[in-house]
Amino acid sequence: MALFASSVFPLPLFKSNSDPYRLFSTKKGFNLGFQKLKTRRLHRTKVAVHFAMFSENPLIGDLIATAFSGGIALSMLRLWEETAKRGIFDQKTNRKLVHISIGLVFMLCWPMFSSGQQGAILAAFIPGLNIIKMLLLGLGIWKDDATVKSMSRFGDHRELLKGPLYYAFSITYACAIYWRYSPISIGLICNLCAGDGIADIVGRRFGKQKLPYNKNKSFAGSIAMAAAGFLASLGFLLYFSLLGYIQVSSKTVLVFLFMSLAAALVESHPLSSELDDNLTVPLTSVLVGSLVL
Repeated sequence: MALFASSVFPLPLFKSNSDPYRLFSTKKGFNLGFQKLKTRRLHRTKVAVHFAMFSENPLIGDLIATAFSGGIALSMLRLWEETAKRGIFDQKTNRKLVHISIGLVFMLCWPMFSSGQQGAILAAFIPGLNIIKMLLLGLGIWKDDATVKSMSRFGDHRELLKGPLYYAFSITYACAIYWRYSPISIGLICNLCAGDGIADIVGRRFGKQKLPYNKNKSFAGSIAMAAAGFLASLGFLLYFSLLGYIQVSSKTVLVFLFMSLAAALVESHPLSSELDDNLTVPLTSVLVGSLVL
């Protein structure tokens, strides 16, 4: 898995003594047309926003945050398993609701962890466990019909070895490598979860006009994907900015725009369906984000 990650994704240099605030910050603001949002200087002091539990003992705090975040993720999965059992939504919609919610809710939990590499690795442990779960379920070693039904298109456990496995790996990678200081991690997860998930739901309902190069994709779905990924990225940018982890800047907004447009374009290509968009969308987000930054 490590060889696969290093050959497919460009790994940034991660130094424990680096200043993550300096990597992705500017002193510029940006204009949304209504008002100019001015960014503030971030101070790495004890007074800075720091939401890790038991900050006097970061390891204990990170372990508690891991347990709490894992409990939230498990509760979300159980919720969608119940809706799948009861047939509240059709199987495709239920699957996409899992797809949209899990990654975004998990990213909301990131401020619980400490700011260093330890916090990033322990946070990544949660989706990392899901990689193991997808492998066990997909190979038929572990039987869990409710999970298979909520995450697969046709109820075949072998489907979990593709899309769901790529999904868990992508979120684990974004968390462990880029963490909450990087626009790349935010854009990757938002395009994968909000963008790709909304694209399918909107496309199936309103996608009458198909794309000329792919009759299985629609203009409505692709536009919805770009818009949802971009807006979700802006929402999390403001969220992490308010907590003091990253600064809002015009460059970051443009990075998110390019990432979302590129991800939507790649997702609409026939090759993406063959490879699986849970792989191509994160890969595109990382490559475009890295090039623009």
